[in-house]
Amino acid sequence: MKIEMVLQTISESVYVGLCLKIGTPQLVAIRRDVVDIRELLAHKVLKNDQVLFMASGSQREGFRFQDSDIDMMCWLNNHRVLWDFSQATLYNTNRYKLILCDSSESPPGFTLLWLPLEESHRFVLSSCVRINGALCISSALYRDNTCTLFRPDSTVNGPCSSGRFDGAFEYDDAHCFVSDFWPPSASSWADRCHSWPPPHVVNDIVRSGCHFVAIGHKLGKHAENEWRISFSQAEQKLVYAMNHTQFLTYGLLKCFVKEFNKEKKGEEKLLCSYHMKTAIFWAIQQNTIAHWCPQNLLAGFWVCFKLLLNWVYEGYCPNFFIPENNMFLNKVHGVAQRNLFTRLYGLYEKGIAFLLQSPSISSYIMVVLCNPRLSVCTDESTLVSEVIIDKLLFDEIYKNNQVIGLSNLHICMNLYMVDQMISSSLTQCQITMLQKLTATILQRSAFMLHDMYTDTSGGNKQMYIADKRSCYMLRLAAKFGFVSDLLYTAMFFYRTFRHREALSVIEMTKVKLAQPGLMYIEHVDQERYTEAVGGRSWSYKMRHAVAYDIKLHKDINYIHELTPEQQSSSLCLRIPPYILLHMLEFLCCRHVDPTRAQAALDDLQVLVHLDRGVFVPVELRDISWEILGICQQMAGNHQAALYSYTQSLRQYGYPLNKIHTATRHRIQDLH
Repeated sequence: MKIEMVLQTISESVYVGLCLKIGTPQLVAIRRDVVDIRELLAHKVLKNDQVLFMASGSQREGFRFQDSDIDMMCWLNNHRVLWDFSQATLYNTNRYKLILCDSSESPPGFTLLWLPLEESHRFVLSSCVRINGALCISSALYRDNTCTLFRPDSTVNGPCSSGRFDGAFEYDDAHCFVSDFWPPSASSWADRCHSWPPPHVVNDIVRSGCHFVAIGHKLGKHAENEWRISFSQAEQKLVYAMNHTQFLTYGLLKCFVKEFNKEKKGEEKLLCSYHMKTAIFWAIQQNTIAHWCPQNLLAGFWVCFKLLLNWVYEGYCPNFFIPENNMFLNKVHGVAQRNLFTRLYGLYEKGIAFLLQSPSISSYIMVVLCNPRLSVCTDESTLVSEVIIDKLLFDEIYKNNQVIGLSNLHICMNLYMVDQMISSSLTQCQITMLQKLTATILQRSAFMLHDMYTDTSGGNKQMYIADKRSCYMLRLAAKFGFVSDLLYTAMFFYRTFRHREALSVIEMTKVKLAQPGLMYIEHVDQERYTEAVGGRSWSYKMRHAVAYDIKLHKDINYIHELTPEQQSSSLCLRIPPYILLHMLEFLCCRHVDPTRAQAALDDLQVLVHLDRGVFVPVELRDISWEILGICQQMAGNHQAALYSYTQSLRQYGYPLNKIHTATRHRIQDLH
């Protein structure tokens, strides 16, 4: 009995450790809420648009591992896949292009996609081959044709277009097709769900249909033309349906497989995180653990591990939705299978104690082994503070602060959608995210509207109306966004030659940014922050005590002094708010107060030269030195400007903004 109690205490200790590493229930819920509301808004606003997007993978599920990919699925919204022609009566064929499935000659989980009529998007038609006289959409051709559609530097990786986003995160974009119907080959899945997931989740999953990703089975008769049925959307709903112990067990399995595959490359990695996901799904559904709670976390992990070991022994890993689809086929067999089983069985013989070899887990086990009488508290309120929760929320809002596909003014102006959504039953977290998205849409709209009427001969009246609307949108945005968002208004006033109005906004922003309780990335005085806004709503905190870097999107002209840097950057230019504040003050005062302009330049120089990563993050030193150089050059100090541009180029270790091309041009101009 004592050993059992120690094991339960170890499980609780690992649970707490994983909460700190992966996230508490509230932190995971925040991550999901932020992504969900962004996607919901995008789908409502873009429902008649040509392409829709859906986040998938571990980031969507609520994980934030350091090496997690950003997985995205995208599909043509006016194309639908049918399982039989009787479903065609449900569609307006003037709007939808219909595609027909044929799985008769494909392995379980795979299918051919036929195009009944030679009418479709050019990417689809150019990806077709003829089989027995009929048009079949080739997965290999479609993969190649869409690889660089959204990101020019992408390369084909399995069914995805892969690369690095802003030089930092790896991404996988899967260009796919969608069906509103559940696959007949997975019909038995719903009948199997007696204990888990609950009926409302099962119904939601079946109603949501499935996707088809561009990769065939290596042993299939039509390997280059087949498509794999993707249950990515269903899997996300299943992960959401897990309790937190189950979710952390899944996270522990992901940590295990990552360390198990360490130093292995490509094809040598026979096990992957998808196998771990499949194992946890089966383990939960088969009721192998009576109570998934912190005391049983390691017991749950052990059940999944034994299930995995048995699959490797048999060479058969059954897909959770279509068990006839053996996910080990053509991969785990022969010598590779025997070697994999030997390695796993070696761990099995050591028992759950083999986790002591795991660098990320062992410390949580050792703390109990060294003190068997230790009592572990798993209450969430003792694990994370209000400040940590706030910081995670605002980080997530900042990272996800875009509506994917939002590219023109007509879409930007669909703010009635936002109003409808705020009136619906949303969590406080989702409302805060929606408010920030609203601020971003308004800011973008203000600059785009200004460009529309200055680049055309619309006349003074139209320009006056557009300007009034732009100013109104920026005032409205200031009521929703971060403290630092005021700088968009200052930029707009500077760009429209209203320097005194810009300086008024700058002064207000300067006061707000100087607050002792302000939260800026990693920089926050927890005690003063709590004194200032502790216990207030997230919306209030965001407007009064939170600042983030300013993003200048490549497709919008904010201020012409930074146009070369915007053109040189990949997607958007990120600038520390304190740097942009001093730059704007210098630019405005050059015209109305030269003494103050010099003071602003001096403040900028001190900040860039002396800051140690507090107000000028290390990864943004390139643009900070660049802006200092621009201001010095405008002030006539070319020698100092040359030094600043050279320092900007030397920040090559942090290619976030990718402005080196613009910097080199500025150096050439100086010479």
